[in-house]
Amino acid sequence: MRLCAEPALARGEPADSMGPTPRAGGDFDFYVLSLSWSPGFCESDGAQRRAQCAPGAGKAFVVHGLWPQYEHGFPSDCDGAASPSRIALARAEGLFPDEGLARHEWRKHGRCSGKSPSDYFGDVRRARESVAIPAPFEHPREPQTFAPLDIQRAFVAANPRLRPGMLAVTCRKGALAEVRLCFSRDLREFRACPEVARQSCRAGEISVPPPL
Repeated sequence: MRLCAEPALARGEPADSMGPTPRAGGDFDFYVLSLSWSPGFCESDGAQRRAQCAPGAGKAFVVHGLWPQYEHGFPSDCDGAASPSRIALARAEGLFPDEGLARHEWRKHGRCSGKSPSDYFGDVRRARESVAIPAPFEHPREPQTFAPLDIQRAFVAANPRLRPGMLAVTCRKGALAEVRLCFSRDLREFRACPEVARQSCRAGEISVPPPL
Protein backbone atom coordinates (compact mmCIF):
# COMPACT_ATOMS: atom_id res chain seq x y z
CA MET A 1 0.00 0.00 0.00
CA ARG A 2 1.26 3.50 -0.78
CA LEU A 3 0.08 6.37 1.34
CA CYS A 4 1.13 8.94 -1.21
CA ALA A 5 3.47 9.50 -4.13
CA GLU A 6 7.09 8.51 -3.59
CA PRO A 7 10.23 9.71 -5.42
CA ALA A 8 10.11 8.33 -8.97
CA LEU A 9 13.60 8.37 -10.51
CA ALA A 10 16.38 5.80 -10.58
CA ARG A 11 20.04 6.83 -10.80
CA GLY A 12 20.91 8.20 -14.20
CA GLU A 13 17.33 8.17 -15.53
CA PRO A 14 15.77 11.27 -17.09
CA ALA A 15 12.72 12.79 -15.43
CA ASP A 16 10.34 11.34 -18.01
CA SER A 17 11.60 7.73 -17.79
CA MET A 18 9.57 4.78 -16.58
CA GLY A 19 10.86 4.75 -12.99
CA PRO A 20 13.33 2.82 -10.84
CA THR A 21 15.16 -0.33 -11.83
CA PRO A 22 15.90 -3.32 -9.57
CA ARG A 23 19.48 -3.76 -8.35
CA ALA A 24 21.54 -5.22 -5.52
CA GLY A 25 20.98 -3.78 -2.05
CA GLY A 26 23.43 -1.44 -0.35
CA ASP A 27 23.98 0.87 -3.33
CA PHE A 28 22.59 4.27 -2.24
CA ASP A 29 23.72 7.68 -1.01
CA PHE A 30 21.42 8.56 1.90
CA TYR A 31 18.09 7.80 3.56
CA VAL A 32 14.73 9.57 3.51
CA LEU A 33 12.52 9.05 6.55
CA SER A 34 8.94 9.67 5.48
CA LEU A 35 6.47 10.53 8.25
CA SER A 36 2.86 10.41 7.10
CA TRP A 37 0.29 12.68 8.74
CA SER A 38 -2.31 10.01 9.37
CA PRO A 39 -5.36 12.35 9.50
CA GLY A 40 -4.45 13.73 6.06
CA PHE A 41 -4.09 10.22 4.67
CA CYS A 42 -7.43 9.23 6.19
CA GLU A 43 -9.18 11.93 4.19
CA SER A 44 -8.10 10.29 0.92
CA ASP A 45 -10.41 8.09 -1.11
CA GLY A 46 -10.88 4.62 0.33
CA ALA A 47 -8.60 5.24 3.30
CA GLN A 48 -11.45 4.93 5.78
CA ARG A 49 -11.30 1.17 5.35
CA ARG A 50 -7.85 1.10 6.94
CA ALA A 51 -7.51 0.28 10.63
CA GLN A 52 -5.46 3.43 11.22
CA CYS A 53 -8.49 5.49 10.19
CA ALA A 54 -10.98 3.85 12.56
CA PRO A 55 -12.72 6.29 14.93
CA GLY A 56 -10.67 6.60 18.08
CA ALA A 57 -7.43 5.36 16.49
CA GLY A 58 -5.88 8.72 17.35
CA LYS A 59 -2.86 8.38 15.05
CA ALA A 60 -0.93 11.51 14.14
CA PHE A 61 2.50 11.15 12.47
CA VAL A 62 3.27 7.54 11.56
CA VAL A 63 6.19 6.08 9.64
CA HIS A 64 5.50 5.62 5.97
CA GLY A 65 8.99 4.36 5.25
CA LEU A 66 12.76 4.68 5.44
CA TRP A 67 13.92 4.94 1.84
CA PRO A 68 17.45 4.44 0.49
CA GLN A 69 18.00 7.30 -1.92
CA TYR A 70 20.41 8.47 -4.59
CA GLU A 71 21.34 12.10 -5.13
CA HIS A 72 19.10 11.74 -8.18
CA GLY A 73 16.41 9.09 -7.86
CA PHE A 74 16.22 5.96 -5.75
CA PRO A 75 16.65 2.18 -5.95
CA SER A 76 13.57 -0.01 -5.63
CA ASP A 77 12.59 -3.69 -5.33
CA CYS A 78 16.18 -4.84 -4.89
CA ASP A 79 17.36 -8.42 -4.54
CA GLY A 80 16.80 -10.16 -1.21
CA ALA A 81 14.25 -12.02 0.90
CA ALA A 82 10.74 -10.83 0.03
CA SER A 83 9.15 -11.65 3.39
CA PRO A 84 10.54 -10.51 6.76
CA SER A 85 10.35 -12.96 9.65
CA ARG A 86 8.05 -12.54 12.66
CA ILE A 87 11.12 -11.69 14.74
CA ALA A 88 12.04 -8.92 12.31
CA LEU A 89 8.48 -7.59 12.18
CA ALA A 90 8.47 -7.37 15.98
CA ARG A 91 11.14 -4.65 15.64
CA ALA A 92 8.72 -2.67 13.46
CA GLU A 93 5.83 -2.87 15.90
CA GLY A 94 4.40 0.54 16.75
CA LEU A 95 6.25 2.32 13.96
CA PHE A 96 4.07 1.65 10.93
CA PRO A 97 0.28 1.98 11.10
CA ASP A 98 -0.12 -1.70 10.22
CA GLU A 99 1.93 -4.80 9.47
CA GLY A 100 0.94 -4.76 5.81
CA LEU A 101 2.71 -1.46 5.27
CA ALA A 102 5.79 -2.69 7.12
CA ARG A 103 5.97 -5.71 4.80
CA HIS A 104 5.46 -3.53 1.72
CA GLU A 105 8.16 -1.08 2.76
CA TRP A 106 10.63 -3.90 3.34
CA ARG A 107 9.98 -5.36 -0.12
CA LYS A 108 10.10 -2.06 -1.99
CA HIS A 109 12.72 -0.11 -0.04
CA GLY A 110 14.22 -2.09 2.84
CA ARG A 111 15.89 -4.69 0.64
CA CYS A 112 17.78 -1.85 -1.05
CA SER A 113 19.48 -0.99 2.25
CA GLY A 114 21.65 -4.11 1.97
CA LYS A 115 20.70 -5.06 5.53
CA SER A 116 18.70 -7.88 7.06
CA PRO A 117 15.01 -7.22 7.76
CA SER A 118 15.70 -7.10 11.50
CA ASP A 119 18.52 -4.59 11.12
CA TYR A 120 16.52 -2.50 8.65
CA PHE A 121 13.54 -2.20 10.98
CA GLY A 122 15.95 -1.39 13.80
CA ASP A 123 17.23 1.48 11.66
CA VAL A 124 13.67 2.64 11.00
CA ARG A 125 13.12 2.87 14.76
CA ARG A 126 16.42 4.66 15.30
CA ALA A 127 15.62 7.23 12.63
CA ARG A 128 12.11 7.82 13.96
CA GLU A 129 13.29 8.21 17.54
CA SER A 130 15.84 10.79 16.48
CA VAL A 131 13.14 13.16 15.16
CA ALA A 132 11.36 15.50 17.57
CA ILE A 133 7.78 16.29 16.56
CA PRO A 134 6.94 20.00 16.95
CA ALA A 135 4.40 20.80 19.68
CA PRO A 136 1.54 21.86 17.34
CA PHE A 137 1.49 18.33 15.88
CA GLU A 138 1.82 16.25 19.05
CA HIS A 139 -1.76 16.24 20.38
CA PRO A 140 -3.90 18.60 18.25
CA ARG A 141 -7.60 18.50 18.98
CA GLU A 142 -8.83 21.08 16.48
CA PRO A 143 -8.24 21.54 12.73
CA GLN A 144 -5.25 23.75 11.99
CA THR A 145 -4.01 25.60 8.92
CA PHE A 146 -0.35 26.26 8.13
CA ALA A 147 1.81 27.34 5.27
CA PRO A 148 4.05 24.41 4.25
CA LEU A 149 7.07 26.64 4.90
CA ASP A 150 5.90 27.19 8.48
CA ILE A 151 5.67 23.42 9.02
CA GLN A 152 9.24 23.11 7.79
CA ARG A 153 10.34 25.89 10.13
CA ALA A 154 8.62 24.17 13.06
CA PHE A 155 10.56 20.94 12.40
CA VAL A 156 13.82 22.85 12.04
CA ALA A 157 13.17 24.64 15.34
CA ALA A 158 12.38 21.36 17.12
CA ASN A 159 15.44 19.55 15.75
CA PRO A 160 18.65 21.58 16.31
CA ARG A 161 20.73 19.79 13.65
CA LEU A 162 18.05 20.03 10.97
CA ARG A 163 18.34 22.80 8.39
CA PRO A 164 16.25 24.06 5.47
CA GLY A 165 17.09 21.98 2.42
CA MET A 166 17.18 18.79 4.48
CA LEU A 167 13.43 18.08 4.41
CA ALA A 168 10.24 18.41 2.42
CA VAL A 169 6.59 18.91 3.40
CA THR A 170 4.19 17.30 0.94
CA CYS A 171 0.47 17.82 0.57
CA ARG A 172 -2.48 16.09 -1.04
CA LYS A 173 -5.84 17.65 -1.86
CA GLY A 174 -4.99 20.71 0.20
CA ALA A 175 -4.04 18.78 3.35
CA LEU A 176 -0.73 17.85 4.97
CA ALA A 177 0.40 14.46 3.64
CA GLU A 178 3.98 13.82 4.76
CA VAL A 179 7.14 15.28 6.17
CA ARG A 180 10.25 13.76 4.57
CA LEU A 181 13.58 14.15 6.37
CA CYS A 182 16.96 13.27 4.90
CA PHE A 183 19.60 11.34 6.88
CA SER A 184 23.16 10.25 6.26
CA ARG A 185 23.67 6.54 5.54
CA ASP A 186 24.68 5.91 9.15
CA LEU A 187 21.61 7.82 10.41
CA ARG A 188 23.80 9.95 12.67
CA GLU A 189 23.06 13.26 10.98
CA PHE A 190 20.46 15.04 8.93
CA ARG A 191 21.84 15.98 5.53
CA ALA A 192 21.05 18.18 2.55
CA CYS A 193 18.94 16.61 -0.22
CA PRO A 194 18.09 19.16 -2.94
CA GLU A 195 16.02 16.80 -5.08
CA VAL A 196 13.83 15.77 -2.14
CA ALA A 197 13.52 19.35 -0.88
CA ARG A 198 12.21 20.43 -4.29
CA GLN A 199 9.22 18.09 -3.79
CA SER A 200 7.82 20.35 -1.06
CA CYS A 201 4.20 21.45 -1.38
CA ARG A 202 3.84 24.80 -3.14
CA ALA A 203 0.39 25.67 -1.80
CA GLY A 204 0.02 28.90 0.13
CA GLU A 205 -1.70 27.16 3.04
CA ILE A 206 -2.74 23.59 3.79
CA SER A 207 -5.09 22.07 6.33
CA VAL A 208 -3.83 19.88 9.17
CA PRO A 209 -6.82 17.86 10.38
CA PRO A 210 -6.62 16.47 13.92
CA PRO A 211 -6.29 12.73 14.69
CA LEU A 212 -9.56 10.81 14.68
